[in-house]
Amino acid sequence: MYSKELLTHFQNPRNAGELLAPTATAEVENPACGDVLQLSLKVDGAKITEARFRAKGCVAAIACGSLLTEMLQGLTAEQARVLKREELLSRLGGLPPESIHASHLAMDALSATLAKL
Repeated sequence: MYSKELLTHFQNPRNAGELLAPTATAEVENPACGDVLQLSLKVDGAKITEARFRAKGCVAAIACGSLLTEMLQGLTAEQARVLKREELLSRLGGLPPESIHASHLAMDALSATLAKL
């Protein structure tokens, strides 16, 4: 059902937790399922130097938050703005149709956080 990569991010989430003194933080919720994802970024100069997430949700939501934080570190805000949901899905090894909402939640959190920069 879930890919090895997705399960690795779920079982051992990267960059989970609070970020001290973030440059921007946003929290989004999927009203249909109740999943919540908070994304915090620290920007130094033009680059995202740290990204952390907190999630209350399904296996896929936690995995998407974990992988997204890894993808963001070292990017500029402009590079982060053009990240595609399909890239997140590809790097996770895909999601079953009933879990696809988690990738939308992660990208919505990214958009909301970047809007605060």
